[in-house]
Amino acid sequence: MNDSSWGAPPQAGYWGPSDRGSVQGVAPAGPAYDAHYAQQTRPMPIVPDVPEHGGDQDDDQGAARLSGPLVDDSQSAQPYAVAPRNPEPMPDAPQPAQPEPQPQKKSAGRDLGAAIGVGVGLGAVIVASLFVVKAVFVGVVAIAVVVGLWELTKRLQERKGIKAPLVPLAIGGAAMVVAGYVRGSEGAWVAMALTALAVLVWRMTEPPEGYLKDVTAGLFAAFYVPFLATFVTMMLMADDGHWRVLTFLLLTVVSDTGAYAVGWRFGKTKLAPRISPGKTREGLLGAVAFAMAGGALCMQFAIDGGTWWQGLLLGLAVAVSATLGDLGESMIKRDLGIKDMGTLLPGHGGIMDRLDSLLPTAPVVWLLLVIFVGSG
Repeated sequence: MNDSSWGAPPQAGYWGPSDRGSVQGVAPAGPAYDAHYAQQTRPMPIVPDVPEHGGDQDDDQGAARLSGPLVDDSQSAQPYAVAPRNPEPMPDAPQPAQPEPQPQKKSAGRDLGAAIGVGVGLGAVIVASLFVVKAVFVGVVAIAVVVGLWELTKRLQERKGIKAPLVPLAIGGAAMVVAGYVRGSEGAWVAMALTALAVLVWRMTEPPEGYLKDVTAGLFAAFYVPFLATFVTMMLMADDGHWRVLTFLLLTVVSDTGAYAVGWRFGKTKLAPRISPGKTREGLLGAVAFAMAGGALCMQFAIDGGTWWQGLLLGLAVAVSATLGDLGESMIKRDLGIKDMGTLLPGHGGIMDRLDSLLPTAPVVWLLLVIFVGSG
């Protein structure tokens, strides 16, 4: 029997050094012999021992072949269970208590102390000038108009590159306020027309690029600030003009205060989130309630010939116009990408941030008072 009958020729390492190439007919102890008997007998599920002192390399390979595909490793289960390295916690294990989040306090959104202090100071100056000498109050209104025009035109130039002519606006605006007090509505309209003409001519001294947008912004500023302010001085022309102006100021302030107080405490539903996220419908109801109550008191006790039910209507109109004026100013500031028009008044912003509710409310109060009790 030759070597080829075993399926593989003798390999080095399977014969002793003295029998290599000389012993014939002896069954080799190579892998072919082991694999042949492994196919007929079931191997014991014992893990082969690893030689302690580096046994023959080919013997290791043969052992590896026996523990390979011919032997099912799944049958050689370990006699002892091994604990996992990172055991997961038991589902019923108590978890550490998490601290409860502390409720956040509502913020007023501005320095309330500074706002109250500045508001009281401005109110004292206005009331003193209103009841001492009417002409002084007209001067106070003219100064507020000029400062408001300066803030508006400055922000337009900074944020949009629009150069509305400030000089003709300031001169024409002050003239409008005085003309409204001296000549009434006719004087106010004439001063408005002359101011618009001055804006058109003044802008001609510069290059034509941007002329249309500059003069358009100038005309808007002339109407928005000084022309609407002339209705305040026109109220002052009546015999009880100081009480009419005081009623106008008080109702606007009361409306803003009611909206702020009720909205801050109970406000949940947004009124116009895209324009002014801080305003709520609850705040609007507070403005209406406060203004109607204040209007009934003012018309009954401060205005000659007025009655309480007229005050209710007047207060309702003031609450609506003041809210719309505030939203209109917020729309302008959002378009410009700013929070306040200025920083002149701590806690309030600029002059324009205080005139936003007053300016559109002035013609409404003037018209209703003329309807209710006359221009007297």
